[in-house]
Amino acid sequence: MASSLSTIALFLPQSLYIKPRLAPRPLPPPQFRSLFLTSPAGARTATVMPRRAAVIVSAATAETPKKKGESKGFVEEMRFVAMRLHTRDQAREGEKEVKQPEEKAVTKWDPSVEGYLKFLVDSKLVYDTLEKIVQEAPHPSYAEFRNTGLERSASLAEDLEWFKEQGYTIPEPSSPGLTYAQYLKELSVKDPQAFICHFYNIYFAHSAGGRMIGKKVAEKLLNNKALEFYKWDDDLPRLLQNVRDKLNKVAEPWSREEKDHCLEETEKSFKLSGEILRLILS
Repeated sequence: MASSLSTIALFLPQSLYIKPRLAPRPLPPPQFRSLFLTSPAGARTATVMPRRAAVIVSAATAETPKKKGESKGFVEEMRFVAMRLHTRDQAREGEKEVKQPEEKAVTKWDPSVEGYLKFLVDSKLVYDTLEKIVQEAPHPSYAEFRNTGLERSASLAEDLEWFKEQGYTIPEPSSPGLTYAQYLKELSVKDPQAFICHFYNIYFAHSAGGRMIGKKVAEKLLNNKALEFYKWDDDLPRLLQNVRDKLNKVAEPWSREEKDHCLEETEKSFKLSGEILRLILS
């Protein structure tokens, strides 16, 4: 009889549950009850969990999925997104298909001195703009990035002077550099999260892939001369870690929406930087 009642209990609403004549073991308080109870006959029968309790359990056990790299700080999130936008020729973690000449491996490039000079001139305009924005700090957080040791404007000025001494004519900034510089000026005032995305990608890309590009171009065009653009006055890994810490600090109070907005700007950063990089092959 007890076994039959236990079976019927599976199909009855909790409010109509008829207890067997043999009193079951006293139940613990609701918050500690198991999803199962044992009938007097020893058979395990499922109980109907109140809707409210089920919602509480669901909310307590659900976990919000984390972004790639989120547990290591926001810079790691930016790094992950940036790596994904590289091609496999450019980076081991790259996922993008090769569509533009500059997206091929550097070993496959056919650069020219004239194109390289255009690249250096436009790059200097972008770094001039970045450094000026950081000094003026239209948003107070930008002041964190003054005098980081990663600045490149002065180094590029030295390199362009060296080319001039070799008899080369230094060109005026071209459309890719002018467009990017103007975009950075506008962004720095109205959209600090997007601006920080460009700041990170410009400096960190140059410290990694940029150095490899400089070395390969120097081998092909400059008799292995190392330009000042690719030299730093201090230990580069230490400088980069210092800036990573500052970036994480600046991004810490951002909402998840603001962080995602920053990450979404990565593709635009790659597009504008890629147009300048392409000048080397012009």
